[in-house]
Amino acid sequence: MEVLALALGAALALACVVYAALPFLREPAAEDDTLGDLTPARRRRLALEEERDRALAALKELEFDHRTGKVSDEDYRAQVVVLRRDAAEALRSLDATAPATDPDAAPGEKVDARA
Repeated sequence: MEVLALALGAALALACVVYAALPFLREPAAEDDTLGDLTPARRRRLALEEERDRALAALKELEFDHRTGKVSDEDYRAQVVVLRRDAAEALRSLDATAPATDPDAAPGEKVDARA
């Protein structure tokens, strides 16, 4: 009788482990992550955001290289003007295309323009 109770307990424990692990063992369903569903205005804004990010990253890298001595003062002054101008143009373009509402915001949610 003890062997039967032990076997039944082990089978129940194994069933619980399999049931709990089942979601982790399944292949996840792929979601549609294509950008083809974007409106032309949203596609333009995304391109401007990428341009802004590239310009700011290049500026940050230049400043780091200057601080560590990889870039001389003359080269830094020559390059920082161009990178700051590119970043400012990207930011101005983004401000000009700022949507009245955030497309990702919940319906009726107000967007803070200062964010």
